[in-house]
Amino acid sequence: MTRGFYIGRFQPYHEGHHAMVKQIAEDVDELVLGIGSADDSHTTRNPFTAGERIMMITKCLVELDIVTYVVPIEDLERNSVWVSHVQSISPDFDVAYSNNPLVIQLFREAGVEVHQSPMFRREVLEGAEVRDRMVSDGDWETLVPDPVAEVVDEIGGIERMQMISETDANGG
Repeated sequence: MTRGFYIGRFQPYHEGHHAMVKQIAEDVDELVLGIGSADDSHTTRNPFTAGERIMMITKCLVELDIVTYVVPIEDLERNSVWVSHVQSISPDFDVAYSNNPLVIQLFREAGVEVHQSPMFRREVLEGAEVRDRMVSDGDWETLVPDPVAEVVDEIGGIERMQMISETDANGG
């Protein structure tokens, strides 16, 4: 049995993440999804809580035939011990999946096999683009799986994003 690990901030979980998860699911028997920056929320870069992101992801993964574990991972300001931090709070995994150069380097230095995947429509499927569209009342719903839009609606996510962006714009 092979277990993979894929980390992201998932702010929010979007179609690019979902395409990557579907691709990884073809290679492994089980998947650990690490929620990065789990300790951060209510900012323009990280508007959603770890719990809200877990809801988004869990509802999206129902359709996939793979056992998944969603693990919140708080930020650690010491890169040299980051992989051991991840391993200490995650189920064991055989291979990590990432396109982030720092994450790839840290896992490789720790002796963890890393696979990269082609980005899926990266020009538009990028968290900052989704968040910008949320703030400006743009079309963000087409960039996320339907369950994510439902969670964002349930938690008042658009109103939160707009309030946060106004606070940040005024230097607060």
